[in-house]
Amino acid sequence: MEQHKEYQKELKKVQDTDFTHSWVSSSGFLFYLQMTCMVAFLVGASFMLFTKRFHKINPPVQESTLYTPKYK
Repeated sequence: MEQHKEYQKELKKVQDTDFTHSWVSSSGFLFYLQMTCMVAFLVGASFMLFTKRFHKINPPVQESTLYTPKYK
């Protein structure tokens, strides 16, 4: 009977430190993991937009359609 109580104490101690048995520590860890992933995604997306931004091109426009048209 003494061994059973000692075993239960050891089991309780292991479960308290185990990630899957402690709701408080696992929820905090998952929250910070989620925040880290979101920040990494936002930084990566911002960096991609900054490096691959839209470059304005000047397409050929007929001279007769300009604001001040030029006729032949």
